[in-house]
Amino acid sequence: MVSSSSALSRLSSISRHFNPSHASKDDDVVASIKISLEVSEALSNGRAVVALESTIISHGMPYPKNLETAKEVEAVVRENGAVPATIAILDGTPCVGLTIKELEKLAKLGPRAQKTARRDIAHVVATRGNGATTVSATMIFAHMVGIPLFVTGGIGGVHQHGENTMDISSDLTELGRTPVAVISAGVKSILDIPRTLEYLETQGVCVAAYKTNEFPAFFTEASGCKVPCRVDTLDDCARLIDANLKLQLGTGMLIAVPIPKEHSASGSLIESAIQTALREARDKNITGNAATPFLLARVNELTGGASLTSNIALVKNNALVGAKIAVALSQIRECCRKGGFE
Repeated sequence: MVSSSSALSRLSSISRHFNPSHASKDDDVVASIKISLEVSEALSNGRAVVALESTIISHGMPYPKNLETAKEVEAVVRENGAVPATIAILDGTPCVGLTIKELEKLAKLGPRAQKTARRDIAHVVATRGNGATTVSATMIFAHMVGIPLFVTGGIGGVHQHGENTMDISSDLTELGRTPVAVISAGVKSILDIPRTLEYLETQGVCVAAYKTNEFPAFFTEASGCKVPCRVDTLDDCARLIDANLKLQLGTGMLIAVPIPKEHSASGSLIESAIQTALREARDKNITGNAATPFLLARVNELTGGASLTSNIALVKNNALVGAKIAVALSQIRECCRKGGFE
């Protein structure tokens, strides 16, 4: 099932060295995942690798725009020195790094691919189904194979009126227990941003913002919420991630990158459309994991496509920043290895 590469043996050897009593379990976990040759070679050689989710391909936009965007985002990662590892479950097999053919399959499946969070993984694998991984599931598989950094558009959060509905994304609890750094444009303003940040604090997640003191709100640069940690350079981001991993704090990390200024101009138009879509969702009693796809599709309709354009722009920008951070992180690790600290 898994590609025959030195990366797998390297991962297993590291696991056996530090956790000899769990060696067989770790070997079984790695052996259940299909890793592309490009990704496995990069991991084996200590090169920068960036994990990418697949829900944005299947549920984020229509075909063929989704396939075009997926290819473009992977290209941005490569152009900035890192290897992209798009993650999905195809025919029951978790895949880390997809071929063009596999990307096309997922893009054509669209919403027919199951939106897969942590709770859904075992079912999709057992039924040999096709799953598009959300933030939580992507983090899990990235961590399993040793990828420390993951780029997405925006994470999930506490939904409006979440204090009554308990509708809270599993992305938040995953950040509290899986040590992968997530690069995103904050969270969408369809969510309750202050409560989302409070929940992340409860989970012990370090939340940082790149070159700003304010947490971004996906389509807009600011949310009115301050962040506890600001990072101003790519090296600062890499050192923050490295410290979190070396200290074995056991939690993930969120680094929020504001949408580029040239694409935030339509923010007020999009915000107005979001409020309209939220009212419509309430009237139609659309809740749970059906809420976000409905809201994003409706907002795109109301804005005449402006929200989709902004969405794609911010994902590409996150990929650019994330790839450069991954390169800086790999350089820090290489220096440590040469210094005898591995």
